[in-house]
Amino acid sequence: MAVVVHQVARPQGWPSADQFVYVEVPTPVPGPGEALVENLYLSVDPYMRELMDFAGLGVPMEGRSLGRVVDSRAPGLAVGDVVLHRQGWRSHAVVRPQDARVVPEEPGVPLTAYLSVLGGTGLSAYVGLKHVARLAPGETVFVSAAAGGVGSAAGQLARLLGAGRVIGSTGSAAKAAHLTDRLGYDVAIDYTAGDLPGRLAAAAPDGIDVYLDNVGGDHLEAAIGVLRERGRIAWCGAVGQYNSAAPPPAPRNLYDIVGKQARLEGFLVREHRHLQPELEEFLLPHLRSGRVVADVTIAEGLDGMVEAFLTMLRGGNTGKMIVKV
Repeated sequence: MAVVVHQVARPQGWPSADQFVYVEVPTPVPGPGEALVENLYLSVDPYMRELMDFAGLGVPMEGRSLGRVVDSRAPGLAVGDVVLHRQGWRSHAVVRPQDARVVPEEPGVPLTAYLSVLGGTGLSAYVGLKHVARLAPGETVFVSAAAGGVGSAAGQLARLLGAGRVIGSTGSAAKAAHLTDRLGYDVAIDYTAGDLPGRLAAAAPDGIDVYLDNVGGDHLEAAIGVLRERGRIAWCGAVGQYNSAAPPPAPRNLYDIVGKQARLEGFLVREHRHLQPELEEFLLPHLRSGRVVADVTIAEGLDGMVEAFLTMLRGGNTGKMIVKV
């Protein structure tokens, strides 16, 4: 038997465990041109909260997944291959070659890296910093939600791309210490201590050149306040408003973008999948050497999927949240 996790109700504000059910179903059988994958690891991401508002009910939500082929009738997908696909929230999936990618089992590179720094979160950080904000050597970078999946990759990537100063915000003193001790940040701000604008200004007395935004709201306002002339904002996410009944008001200083001749650009990582090989070529040597770490929080068992999702939304993870099936 296989297990799937169904969403059965829409949230009003914060989601809750009773909006999901675990269902046993017969293990699927692949047809011609298909392969059966036993999932090993499932990605848990903030964007899934947005999916809850419009995805179909009574079915699993989509999500990045890493699994091993256990039965195949598909050329190019052999039994034993480890593949990346998007049929998450379940123990088994039937995939076609065009919807899955075989990933190499590299010495010194954990498989979980393909859901973290080498996965969608790492690609989001890479695209935002290099291709949207066009980070230049010596520049000062600010990253919000810096201890999350994207942020834990962004600090390390910014350092590799030559940033002169890397500043991150996070939600606890312990996470702040983790950012500076392990993830390449020069300064980490615990925003729960208050006065985010003042503390960011103190951390960047000469201003910031690049802001990678994962939060929106007050963090975006604080970043605009210290943004240097012709600075760039790459807007990746807005976890600060996903669970709000109404979005927060626009930053009061939004018009400062004009006076500073700055650029604010939103982006969707799915539009940049062609850069995946570039990311891997850039990062794999650093992962093998240990200079870059695949920072993850692992929840054990598919029966912990819902709790892992709720924990991630409340900031209970450090690095990328992943469920080990």
